Amino acid sequence: AADSTASSDNATVPSREVVLNVYAAASLTETFEELESSFEAAYPDVDVRFNFAGSQDLVSQLAEGADADVLATANESTMAKAAEAGLVGEQTVFLSNTLTLVAPKGNPAGVTGLDSSLDNAKLVVCDTEAPCGKLTKELTGALGITLNPVSAEPNVKDVLGKVASGEADAGVVYRTDANAAKDQVEAIDIQGADQAVNKYPIAPVEATKNAELAQKWIALVLSPEGQSVFERAGFTPAAQ
Repeated sequence: AADSTASSDNATVPSREVVLNVYAAASLTETFEELESSFEAAYPDVDVRFNFAGSQDLVSQLAEGADADVLATANESTMAKAAEAGLVGEQTVFLSNTLTLVAPKGNPAGVTGLDSSLDNAKLVVCDTEAPCGKLTKELTGALGITLNPVSAEPNVKDVLGKVASGEADAGVVYRTDANAAKDQVEAIDIQGADQAVNKYPIAPVEATKNAELAQKWIALVLSPEGQSVFERAGFTPAAQ
């Protein structure tokens, strides 16, 4: 959120005093930004600032001493690495997500699924270091399918961007990202997608100087309000 100052009768309204730095998986961008307004309305002196990236990159940044208060990753194994390094406190799984295919509007390559329709199509996926890439590998393994992508991207938003721009004919992304970009891409269901599911954990960062606020953000994410935001976006809430 942007700092704001205003003056009236030579009196300046102070800008927000406390910054809460939330590091979150790229696939959480739209939902976390929606929750930001609720949080800042409840805590007017707090400015929530996000760093959205591939989960593995976020953990690397924390290990290098980045100033963060909350970490939310797109799978449990990446959060486990952060925990093993002593970077985060108690973790809570707050939702789950599955994969789908996306094609540019109109689906010019005629992609129908993880099948022979991809033989002559330019397919992009997430790098296997990223949670979406690990999940893609898990799913294709479970389905007995081998993919031949033209590139592997560092996070799911980069995959989506290449498909939306028409640079790629198809991409494997989270169902929620396909929902968020439905004006730019069309989703193609993957048969058996529920055989591979990513669970998303959230945790306070050990080095936070705003431990109480970090817990309040986590509480909002876990609250009925937060969970309904995720459900509308296509995530499966933690309770289900």
